[in-house]
Amino acid sequence: MYLIKEMPTSERPRERLMKYGAKSLSNEELLAILFRTGYKEASVIEVSKHVLYELDSLEDLKTISYEELLKIKGIKSAKATTLLAAIELGYRLATFKRHKRIKITSPEDVYHYLVHDIAHLEQEHFIAIFLNIKSEVIKQETIYIGTINQMSIHPREIYKKAMKCSAAAIILIHNHPSGDSEPSHADLRATEHLKKTSEVMGIDLIDHIIIGHHEFYSIKSQLKTKM
Repeated sequence: MYLIKEMPTSERPRERLMKYGAKSLSNEELLAILFRTGYKEASVIEVSKHVLYELDSLEDLKTISYEELLKIKGIKSAKATTLLAAIELGYRLATFKRHKRIKITSPEDVYHYLVHDIAHLEQEHFIAIFLNIKSEVIKQETIYIGTINQMSIHPREIYKKAMKCSAAAIILIHNHPSGDSEPSHADLRATEHLKKTSEVMGIDLIDHIIIGHHEFYSIKSQLKTKM
């Protein structure tokens, strides 16, 4: 009876990847992780080598077909489809074009960026825009819906989200369904409360913009602007 000698745990591809990272693995080890198992007469590493032996170069994996894979001993439908899916995913990552990020450098930029989303809403929506060091938008997130007061806005949640996306700065925005963008005392108190947290956290609070009907108010510059 033919027995396959079991590979020491520390030398198994999956364990090596977890310990040393994917870049440390050979081509056959990477394939072995995808294939997971061998068959009665061959280990998964040997099956991986069989696949590589069928290629003139690793680049041929880009064009190998499902039918060609099934002709290789030890490769059945599950292994073939897993490999083809991984190849396609790698191709998509390699050819992915990142959309140009929107840059925000003024209160007017903030207004034009969000006015169509929130100016018509019947409830106040408190939104944070997270920016990178180049003042480009990383993401925006609705933090709270309802009338703002100092107790309803939790700085911990805002700055936790900011750190999670490695934001260098934050712009806060909320709408006034009444249409008047003039800040309330609660708006000013909440802004001051968040500003103090910003100084402690080392993440710049650039401004708090209130959007009304065809107007906005910048709390930082204390200026109402008609649009």
